[in-house]
Amino acid sequence: MINLLFQGHAILFLTILLALVISLSCHEYGHAIVAKWNGDDTAQRAGRLTLNPLAHIDPMGLMMVVFVGFGYAKPVPTNPRNFTNMWADLLVAAAGPAMNLLLAVITINVYLLGRNMSVELFFSDGAQTFFVILAQINLLLMLFNLVPIGALDGHYILPYFLPRRLAQQYRYYNARYGNFVLLGLIIVSIMGVPILRTLFDLAQWILPLIILPGL
Repeated sequence: MINLLFQGHAILFLTILLALVISLSCHEYGHAIVAKWNGDDTAQRAGRLTLNPLAHIDPMGLMMVVFVGFGYAKPVPTNPRNFTNMWADLLVAAAGPAMNLLLAVITINVYLLGRNMSVELFFSDGAQTFFVILAQINLLLMLFNLVPIGALDGHYILPYFLPRRLAQQYRYYNARYGNFVLLGLIIVSIMGVPILRTLFDLAQWILPLIILPGL
């Protein structure tokens, strides 16, 4: 991403950076609000029940996105002992990717609706770039976080769809080795293996599917 600056694409760089900040903040807010709905106010007491990026963005994680292409936001703290139903862990984990999907749906459809209604703002090149990139980044974040490896949201979700014994084994091995596997995937992606590219292509394929009929 930093290459965009060296290539003279400062506006595109800032657009992607803004879209990332918005997307990561909404992702973490999704975790926080669903935890609150399920009886756990730990995130709220930590000041994370907000869309304010300052509460969610980790400076080092954002710098990694800029220079490496992978990064992270501050994880939302939760206390499973406060949860009021047996599905809370699944719901809280799924809330982040779900929020990204929701934001992607809203973003692309608002943009297309604005064009259909001949709103001048939506015909500018800047608006097209921002809305399309925001939708794409949210789909990419959704897919990336659903990967059931390491600390990604997918590792909370997958066990609910496995037989009990297999789920226990998965949790054990992921707890021991998951973060190393995730780090390995990031490293080989940086070295040229098209892992992120594949997820981005999948996000591109999904994008037309979330456009409402008539738009």
